[in-house]
Amino acid sequence: MKTARLIELSDEQHIKLEEMVRSQTLEVRAVRRAQIVLSAADGMGNREIAAALGIGRVQVGRWRERFIQGGVVAIEGDLPRSERKPRVDRAEIVRLRTQTTPEAATHWSTRTLAEKAGVSDTTVLRIWQANGLKPHLVDGFKVSRDSKFVEKLEDIVGLYMSPPEHALVLCCDEKSQVQALDRTQPGLPLKRGRAATQTHDYKRHGTATLFAALNTLDGSVIARCDQRHRHSEWLDFLRQIERETPKGKELHLICDNYATHKRPKVKEWLAKHPRFTVHFVMKLCQRRHKTLLLWCWQQRMHVRPGRCWCETSATRLTMWMVYYRATNRLDQSNGITPRICRIDTAGHRLQFEL
Repeated sequence: MKTARLIELSDEQHIKLEEMVRSQTLEVRAVRRAQIVLSAADGMGNREIAAALGIGRVQVGRWRERFIQGGVVAIEGDLPRSERKPRVDRAEIVRLRTQTTPEAATHWSTRTLAEKAGVSDTTVLRIWQANGLKPHLVDGFKVSRDSKFVEKLEDIVGLYMSPPEHALVLCCDEKSQVQALDRTQPGLPLKRGRAATQTHDYKRHGTATLFAALNTLDGSVIARCDQRHRHSEWLDFLRQIERETPKGKELHLICDNYATHKRPKVKEWLAKHPRFTVHFVMKLCQRRHKTLLLWCWQQRMHVRPGRCWCETSATRLTMWMVYYRATNRLDQSNGITPRICRIDTAGHRLQFEL
């Protein structure tokens, strides 16, 4: 008949096991293992220990052998167990989302991909989030083909970050084709418990063009409103800048590559006024203008609400510019100076944040 192996305890092991048995914080299974080893050291057999503790004989024999092989440390914790075999192939879901498209659709949604992979849409969403996949976001880009990209980049950014002394840096741009719309009937104003109303149709009253020069130092604006957008209107705007700026200051104008700015008559006028220096931004990078922030605000605050457009519309837009100039809403404390986020001179890419 097979007998259980004997256990001999050292003084340290005996003290440690006694502490485990008397402990009020250990798990019940850890205390039970200590009791098994102490009983085995007293010469009791597996059947006797199992009957005394109310457990199975096989369990007693297993912990007796584990203590003989590893000591007290072997009974303090469980052996590592194999994890449950994953039922979701995360790599396959990422591959499907990034490298394939579904039939009769342009992109995968969480539900269509969940149906394809045989999992829930919540699981697909968690995998997307864990791998940084954001299908709802698209980053726009445009690679400039300007052969003088680096030179213009250093010139424009240098003017923004370190403007020359005794000079003014003006960021000039125009907002063309501002639609003069008017609703066919007056709407009701906003009141408590009811939204403002407006008719679904409208009447057109032509278009208007806004010219603006934004002073990068203090945020002041020189502006005018015209009915058309030609080089003659641009010349009129340059003459206005000439009148409204200090005579002893050099003027550095940052402009885009619009053909109106490069007409022969414009060049002749600039040649006769040497205090004007025009800096053209990189090709295909016109949207990095600081004046664009001004146009966005003007459209949101004045044009987009769809209020009544009357015959004095040009006066109203000009008055808005006057209001802006008086309040000086864009100053350096509000972040007028752009922050360069990414420059890739090799790939001719530039990203600003205003």
